[in-house]
Order: sequence, then C-alpha cells, then structure tokens
Amino acid sequence: MDILIKPIVTEKMTGQTEDLKSYGFIVDKRANKNQIKKAVQDMYGVSVVSVNTMRYGGKQKSRFSKTGVVRGKSSAFKKAIVSLNKGDVIDFYSNI
Repeated sequence: MDILIKPIVTEKMTGQTEDLKSYGFIVDKRANKNQIKKAVQDMYGVSVVSVNTMRYGGKQKSRFSKTGVVRGKSSAFKKAIVSLNKGDVIDFYSNI
C-alpha cells in the first residue's frame, strides 16, 4: 500500500508551513496515523511530532451542455497534516 499519494502545495498550506511547520499530504484512505508518520519519516528523513487526519467525501457536480445536464462526482480523499520538530524542513521542490 502506497501511503503518501501527493503533497498539498497551496497558498494556505504554504502559510501554515511557514508559521507552524506543518505540511499537508493526500494519503491513502485506509492509512492510519502511525503508518503516515512512519512513511513521512522514511521518505523525507525528518522527525514527526504529530499527525492530524481529515476525510473528505466526494461532491456531486453538474453542468449544462448542449445535450442536457451532465452529472458526476468528484472523488473522496483523505488529507493528513503533519507537524515536524523545530529544526526539520521538507523541500518539495528539490526533485525538480
């Protein structure tokens, strides 16, 4: 099971990173906090203080087209906010 799917790089998350040393990740829906903590420590070589998780349900979407109303749904996901020790930093842009 691949636990970390992708990091969250948004303006709001960048602000939290600068102020609180918290980083956001989209993670597997079945992963628990201990698995997320171990995956972040193994991948980035940092020490994790705490992990907070949130589950988001998919939203119903609809739009109008020439053929009528098209309905769909966005996918559900799980988000993890990881807090690090004071001296640790994760650089998402080092691989580019």
